[in-house]
Amino acid sequence: MKQHYPFPLVPLPYPYDGLTPELSKEILTFHHDKHLKTYVDNLNNLLAGYPDLQNLSLEDLLMQLDSLPKALQTGVQNNGGGVYNHNLYFACMTPEKNLKPEGELLTAMNRDIGSYEEFVTKFTAAAMGQFGSGYAWLISKNGSLQIINLPNQNTPIAKGIKPILNLDVWEHAYYLQYQNRRAEYVQNWFSLVNWPYVSELYLQSC
Repeated sequence: MKQHYPFPLVPLPYPYDGLTPELSKEILTFHHDKHLKTYVDNLNNLLAGYPDLQNLSLEDLLMQLDSLPKALQTGVQNNGGGVYNHNLYFACMTPEKNLKPEGELLTAMNRDIGSYEEFVTKFTAAAMGQFGSGYAWLISKNGSLQIINLPNQNTPIAKGIKPILNLDVWEHAYYLQYQNRRAEYVQNWFSLVNWPYVSELYLQSC
């Protein structure tokens, strides 16, 4: 995620029908090509008149929100956060089903959360406990794992915290397929997690 202005619409790392039946082709197409594209376009439009900011990476923009011109801060938080959060969400899923964490990530999960089963329980609670729109997050603070949730397009990286996994619980992430059944969407999502990729992000955070 080291791109800078103009930010691209990053393609999905799998076909639009690659996550079926847990996520349908229709919902992935709509989510990526409509929702994410809107965030990308809005962010680029916001930065078009600020050439001094156009060499900053997305991470830099989000981590320096308070130093941005006040006219940009909310827009970058919402749209830049939307780009960052969605790119991470899509990258953390894979067509290779039912993977599990291994190696140093599993060791840290056992130490800090209790077990993989405890992770599933607590992450589900974070996803279901997020009132309205937002995300559940697995974050790494110098190698120590925590589970949190945040509203809207807020992102832990804005506070200098490394996120390594997120779950989008905005209704647009699941409503076309699951309607109001967020719990079913969350339960099915665990089989899609790209744990090797999450492990890479974890090792980078230590």
